[in-house]
Amino acid sequence: MTAAGFGEEMYALVERLYPLCRSITGDGVRATLDIVGEYLPLQVHEVPTGTQVLDWTVPQEWNIRDAYVADSTGRRVVDFAASSLHVLGYSVPVSRTMPLSELRAHLHTLPEQPALVPYRTSYYTPEWGFCLAQETLDALPDGEYEVVVDSTLADGHLTYAEHVVPGQVPDEVIVSCHVCHPSLANDNLAGVAVATFLARALAQQTPYYTYRFLFAPGTIGAITWLARNAERIERVKHGLVLACAGDSGRLTYKRSRRGDAEIDRVLRHVLAASGRPHRVVEFTPYGYDERQFCSPGFDLGVGSLSRTPYAGYPEYHTSADNLDFVSPEAMADTLAVCREAFAVLDRNRLYVNLSPYGEPQLGRRGLYDSLGGRSDAKQAQMAMLWVLSLSDGEHSLLDVAERSGLPFDTVAGAAGALHGAGLIKE
Repeated sequence: MTAAGFGEEMYALVERLYPLCRSITGDGVRATLDIVGEYLPLQVHEVPTGTQVLDWTVPQEWNIRDAYVADSTGRRVVDFAASSLHVLGYSVPVSRTMPLSELRAHLHTLPEQPALVPYRTSYYTPEWGFCLAQETLDALPDGEYEVVVDSTLADGHLTYAEHVVPGQVPDEVIVSCHVCHPSLANDNLAGVAVATFLARALAQQTPYYTYRFLFAPGTIGAITWLARNAERIERVKHGLVLACAGDSGRLTYKRSRRGDAEIDRVLRHVLAASGRPHRVVEFTPYGYDERQFCSPGFDLGVGSLSRTPYAGYPEYHTSADNLDFVSPEAMADTLAVCREAFAVLDRNRLYVNLSPYGEPQLGRRGLYDSLGGRSDAKQAQMAMLWVLSLSDGEHSLLDVAERSGLPFDTVAGAAGALHGAGLIKE
């Protein structure tokens, strides 16, 4: 399938997921995973309320059926049915009539963006509220309003899912995205779509690493996975968190806490070699779930890939983060970078030169002859010489590519030819 085809399919998935009301728990998460499960086989986990997960406790499960604010004529001036953003996430049930003066304390707006509805939550503090455009609030006359939040907050479960693409070795690469935001197309649905199609693409290959995809609510989901997988942590060699993957901004890679993890070097190399507009930024302990995987007790080599980073665009966490804000082309580009990066990661090896005393004679082994007629013959020849020079068991193929300035694909091809000729070994 072409990149454009992948982009259109990812956009169609975002369209299907967009109307669902998601939170850190509840049926909206399950419905989301049911749809993703049509694209990938998923192992779904249900973790009971009250389960201790590291320093946290799995909260009660939240579900909502309806919510509105209605004026004296019965007209719904704020309506959950129109957008799941209209309700403060995790709002406790309420059914009252009150004056606007009292209701105002429970209304959330963006005065600086008066036409937009904000996204707000109250996960761990019992509260109720509504989100609406400032211009809607300004138009409300004084008077009595009927306020209804038909929700439940009760013992239940936290839900997350995994999909594993088996590799040649049990060492794992974690790819994580969050499934806890309601109708926000870029943050987080574009990341969910890219992760889904990345998993499908990898399944068409036989990757070197085992790739584990996590579809989990932000923060508490990653913490829960880490708490429940202590025995597997040592297998996690690399990781990437996907978020804000569908807007028109340039790509941004956020390094792991280590700063020099292999995934950091791979993404830096791939982005630079691609010629795409991009930024590489340093780690900060704020953002998405890279901060959980990189916490000092785990210190995993996990970075984060996005386009415009969190809070870096005016539409962030507002109703303007809608289906018009993301594009098939941007998601296809993000997917392409992920595939390029993992292609490098999968082939990055350490080799030892088995003929290290002087330059081995490549001609009599047919290595020069094999390049005849190739337009990149000189480049491929140089790649062989560089691989032989740096194959001391301490320099990886990525080191060779960076030091020589040659494309990684050319270096990896040269290593394959030299390995086949018995001149180097892993």
